[in-house]
Amino acid sequence: MGKLVRRTVDGDTVVAQWSSDDPDSLSSAVEAMRREQGNGYMAVRWSSDANEPVEELDPQADLIVLTMPMGGG
Repeated sequence: MGKLVRRTVDGDTVVAQWSSDDPDSLSSAVEAMRREQGNGYMAVRWSSDANEPVEELDPQADLIVLTMPMGGG
């Protein structure tokens, strides 16, 4: 089961969970991710191998973390 998590200063909040074989949970997670991206969050597929930014929800991902872009200079 995959999990979509919003990372904030106050801690992590589970936004959605899905199973690749459950179309309704997958559809809800896709909508939730789009909504969060519309609010300025960026998505990162989190894994033990590498963390990579993603634009769309990957049904096979175990964890996608939503975070605000970091400023720098």
